[in-house]
Amino acid sequence: MVDQNTTNLFNDIYKSTNRKVLSYITSKCNNTSDISDIFQDIYMELYVVLAKRGLDYIDHRDAFVMNIAKQKIYRYYSLFDKLKSVVPLFTTNNNGEEVNIVDLEMSDFSVEENASVEVLVAQINKFISEKSQDIQKVFYLYYSLDMTIPEIARQLSMRESNVKNKLYRTLKELRKLYIGKDGTHDE
Repeated sequence: MVDQNTTNLFNDIYKSTNRKVLSYITSKCNNTSDISDIFQDIYMELYVVLAKRGLDYIDHRDAFVMNIAKQKIYRYYSLFDKLKSVVPLFTTNNNGEEVNIVDLEMSDFSVEENASVEVLVAQINKFISEKSQDIQKVFYLYYSLDMTIPEIARQLSMRESNVKNKLYRTLKELRKLYIGKDGTHDE
């Protein structure tokens, strides 16, 4: 049976650390598609530690969670590198082209691509995913975490002008590709 005190403590720690942990993961991960997996693993491990060791085990919450985050990122990428040598990471699509399995997203397996908005979102996600990891991280931090440009610059160890440049140039490219002259979505 789940102890309510453990759950309450976990929720408190999660609320006070999740934004910091998410921005840390984003700045350190090799691929933005790994962020949610690593994030989930961190907090699953935190809950297990609280359940097994008790409520008094953790003295410094932030430091403890950040330590788990550092370990998870290290383990995730070292395991991934080991698996690459054993598991084939390429497959062929319907056109006979070779596709990297790591690059496939759930939307590639989705049947629900009928709505115009869903198609546009998928196209934009694909466009962003083809950009450098720096650009992907800037977009993730700006749009998913609602971080400001100065916060992103600090987190990614970049100048603010560099962050703005990456963000605004990519937005300009997106507008050029996906918005018609009349301001409507081109299909």
